[in-house]
Amino acid sequence: MVLTQVQQLDEGSSYTSSVFASRYVQDPVPRYELGTSSISKEAAYQLIHDELLLDGSPRLNLASFVTTWMEPECDRLMTETANKNYVDMDEYPVTTELQNRCVNIIARLFNVPLNVKEAAVGVGTVGSSEAIMLAGLAFKRRWQNRRRAEGKPYDKPNIVTGANVQVCCEKFARYFEVELKEVKLREGFYVMDPEKAVEMVDENTICVAAILGSTLTGEFEDVKLLNNLLTQKNKRTGWDTPIHVDAASGGFIAPFLYPELEWDFRLPLVKSINVSGHKYGLVYAGVGWVIWRSKEDLPDELIFHINYLGADQPTFTLNFSKGSSQIIAQYYQFLRLGFEGYRNVMNNCMESAKILREGLDATGRFDIISKEQGVPLVAFSFKERDKTLAFKFSNLLRRFGWIVPAYTLPPDLENTTVLRVVIREDFGRTLAEKFLSHVKMALKELDSMIRAPVPTIRYTIEFGPGENAGDEPMVKVVKQEVGGIQKSVPLLSGKTKGVC
Repeated sequence: MVLTQVQQLDEGSSYTSSVFASRYVQDPVPRYELGTSSISKEAAYQLIHDELLLDGSPRLNLASFVTTWMEPECDRLMTETANKNYVDMDEYPVTTELQNRCVNIIARLFNVPLNVKEAAVGVGTVGSSEAIMLAGLAFKRRWQNRRRAEGKPYDKPNIVTGANVQVCCEKFARYFEVELKEVKLREGFYVMDPEKAVEMVDENTICVAAILGSTLTGEFEDVKLLNNLLTQKNKRTGWDTPIHVDAASGGFIAPFLYPELEWDFRLPLVKSINVSGHKYGLVYAGVGWVIWRSKEDLPDELIFHINYLGADQPTFTLNFSKGSSQIIAQYYQFLRLGFEGYRNVMNNCMESAKILREGLDATGRFDIISKEQGVPLVAFSFKERDKTLAFKFSNLLRRFGWIVPAYTLPPDLENTTVLRVVIREDFGRTLAEKFLSHVKMALKELDSMIRAPVPTIRYTIEFGPGENAGDEPMVKVVKQEVGGIQKSVPLLSGKTKGVC
């Protein structure tokens, strides 16, 4: 005979530390106000852990450019340094040194004209959004200083970019009172046209922002042509309009896959470049970088000096405190992979994109609108001119766990709906083939949804005699499915419209 031992539910017993057997599972979880009492660490962990299971899987999130996998050693470094506040440079000088190394590595990767021992000018940020804000502020201040010196008005700055610009550039324009002048896109040309961009430049333009890796299609804009056309206009007008390159997605791709492509500081008018370390820099969110060509391109009055943390510390960021772990992880990736490692990762991503592109094209249902040169992604649209198909298809893929965004293109092309799959390091051949098999299954289901007739339900009332003589007549409602019948309904005007 087996005897069951019942433990007492005292606070110190091992029973209360068992999460699913504890009372915390049945009590309402505090959501919008602080709970009145504490709960065990095991229960707190498990409750949050379980709720997070309802999130999508980051590895299957094909909408995002952001890194979702790193080596365990890098994960460990991030955990070990999560308690370091990066801004305490005097307390954590090694962390500051690692950031400076990253800045110099990226600057030389982008061909900044530096001497062997000369330090690059740049800063780590929490992402490309902050990096673009900082670069934009530097351009605005340089333009204002020049206009003041010339005795000209400096209250109406503008920035020229394509309508495919990422939202962070729009935020900069709105937050810092700069007019945003967008070059409209056109059918078959989904990036900024350099000629039209230069036409929009005037004496109040603080810079032209080009994109190396459009969010919509992954395409690289022609920065070299933009540089040449803008150089000619500057000579004619006497202006000094510079270029900023938003290389958030493409900055860690072009140097390894397209080393001959001139888009960076090899072009004289390129004064600053931002890049996301948490995209193809292969680090978890969020870390970004902004690099300037020289000290002259970053006005001194934007740099603050503080000494209340132990020593004089120059800082140029929008926020103050931030974690150190992403910066340390970035240096780990540079040290671990080197040029060869990054090139191999990017080549593998491009191979996966090729497999995906060919598989989608083989279905005969899609137009591929992304280019083979650019960010490793595949943007595609349905050949059928139905804007709703992409959204329905996206929802069907979600049933398999895949997160694939569907979106309309900017104004003048808003009738085109696009789906986009971003290829990251952790999306290899096996996942690409599995995704394509799910695409075929989703297409079949989509077709059945579209082509199947909508059943019409007809209800009729039947009267019958009662069971016994003298009983009330029996009334029965009969439900009948009569198929997809379309019937024109006369309207008050006498015209017919609609389906029932």
